[in-house]
Amino acid sequence: MHTGERALAWARPDVARWPRWLGGLALAIAWLLLGSARLVVGSQGLVVEEYPVAPGSRPHDAVPDRYGRAWYAAQGDGTIGRYDPATGEHVVVALGPGSAPHGIIIGPDEAAWVTDGGLNAIVRVDPATLDVQVYPLPGPRANLNTATFDHRGVLWFTGQTGYLGRLDPAEGVVRVFDAPRGPGPYGIATAPDGTVYFASLAGSYLGRIDSDDGAVTVIEPPTPNAGVRRVWPDSAGRLWVSEYNVGQLGRYDPATGEWAEWRLPGPNPRAYAVYVDHQDKVWLSDTGADTLVRFDPATETFTTVEISRPSNVAQLGGLPGQVWGAERGRDHLVVVRYD
Repeated sequence: MHTGERALAWARPDVARWPRWLGGLALAIAWLLLGSARLVVGSQGLVVEEYPVAPGSRPHDAVPDRYGRAWYAAQGDGTIGRYDPATGEHVVVALGPGSAPHGIIIGPDEAAWVTDGGLNAIVRVDPATLDVQVYPLPGPRANLNTATFDHRGVLWFTGQTGYLGRLDPAEGVVRVFDAPRGPGPYGIATAPDGTVYFASLAGSYLGRIDSDDGAVTVIEPPTPNAGVRRVWPDSAGRLWVSEYNVGQLGRYDPATGEWAEWRLPGPNPRAYAVYVDHQDKVWLSDTGADTLVRFDPATETFTTVEISRPSNVAQLGGLPGQVWGAERGRDHLVVVRYD
């Protein structure tokens, strides 16, 4: 165990022992991670860096803010973290008793917005004060997954037990709608024109949200039972989806209604996360091979990026020149840097 890992083990907050009145209190802990990064120089100008987080925190999703700090949802201990690779500063915020955060995004207000399956709530963490604001869902538990903001500043989210929802921060009211075909809503993203699309894993379709009352148009992929898990738009508004059940990358063009699909390399790929970078190259996590994969649409070729195992990366996000994920299988964050 190196210096950074010892510091993490010592500083980890024991959330279960805190009094209930601390449930809504933000707890900030600065950890010095000297020597904690693992760096691997790969091919084609790709550099992999990995940073440890608290043992047992099981970080699920990670996303960078505009300053290059990585925010992550620690499903194992009910916290979110913010790590700054430039300074080594590590801040942890407790979301409250029973918390089990899943997805995390950076909103237009620069706050961290979290889908918390344990609290059955949307949670906002202020980037300056680290104050925690909780917006409970009405009705049954949704098994919350992922969120996105539309161009009006309204947050939309998915619940795997069969729900879609929206929260207008100006109103502070959460609304929940039944999804087509019941269970399955998973990844969600906003296209350049402001349209919100989501992926249904169990329902195996791409959904387009048509109005504020939760009306949805179901878009069928060409491959039956493909297991559409995550979705991300490119700069032209085409939707790229990970087809988990069949190990494929799919692309849907709303302008033409046409689909295209490519199978990931290897004998048993499982396309999980998908992210499109500023060059319109597509990144995926392959949980079958436990690697990351980059796809170049111009040449229709894949590049495999080896990372430490077990990793089990569930979501990807990025900034120009960097792609971030969370290795929940080994309690690390990972970033791939490139030109």
